[in-house]
Amino acid sequence: MGEVARVAVAQAAPCLFDREATLEKAERLIAESAQAGARIIVFPEAFVPAYPRGLSFGVVVGSRTAEGRALFERYWENAVEVPSEAVARLGAAARAAGAHVVMGVIERETRGTKGTLYCTVLYFGPDGALLGKHRKLKPTAAERLIWGEGDGSTLTTVETPFGRMGGLICWENYMPLARAALYEKGVEIYVAPTADSRDAWQATLRHIALEGRCFVIGCNQFVTKSMYPSDLPGLAELAGQPEIMCRGGSAVVSPLGEVIAGPLWDAEGILYADLDMGEIVRARFDFDVTGHYARPDVFRLLVNDGELGAPTGFHAII
Repeated sequence: MGEVARVAVAQAAPCLFDREATLEKAERLIAESAQAGARIIVFPEAFVPAYPRGLSFGVVVGSRTAEGRALFERYWENAVEVPSEAVARLGAAARAAGAHVVMGVIERETRGTKGTLYCTVLYFGPDGALLGKHRKLKPTAAERLIWGEGDGSTLTTVETPFGRMGGLICWENYMPLARAALYEKGVEIYVAPTADSRDAWQATLRHIALEGRCFVIGCNQFVTKSMYPSDLPGLAELAGQPEIMCRGGSAVVSPLGEVIAGPLWDAEGILYADLDMGEIVRARFDFDVTGHYARPDVFRLLVNDGELGAPTGFHAII
């Protein structure tokens, strides 16, 4: 537990709605982070190809527009299939960096369908292998118009030389039972890629760190209105939006709730933090959420870790 892990948090915008250009940018940021000694590199929610902030996709209750359908088609065309050449490129970048890479993508499902997208996080190892993925369980509000729901089979944690890594996406982190499932899986490096740039989100990151007695890595984008492609269907509806569409707010928090890097506001940049993994044991001396502070005689958590549509796989994990 005396290991120290250098983490890089890439607060950046994608080349919006352009998968290939965004992959090139991700490759540059991964290489830059590795040159600074990062062994874990974290990207925001929906980095490839975009978090479509401010766009309605032409939907009101009871009707859709042709322009909104065209926007969805563009979004779908630039999404990421798993596996695919795009995933292979990200794996190659992780391998060249010798680092674990956590990448937010919009994933398109092609098994029997050509119309469903998921907000997904991909975990790559330093050998370039895809170690796992997590699909967002519950898209929030208008996100439900464009993204499907994940299932319990992707409540993913992966082993690193420093400790077990896993996490949830954006407002999934407000789901107490989802957090509890990750704690029971032994998460020590908790990633929380997000699109939430409110000041209040910082309290969420600190609460999770204190509750799980783990390091928490919050990563968001910095996006301006001028970054949107000029030929994007539905762009006119952004006219009333501010120039800064997302302020960022990426941060790294220690197991005792102390902010050790960031928050970074109103700019693109890479945050670095050195995680002393011994802090986890020291923090759990007086609070271990699934250990001596648990009450399994009183509480029990059931998790269905089967795929959607598969036979029920409920089992108790606490």
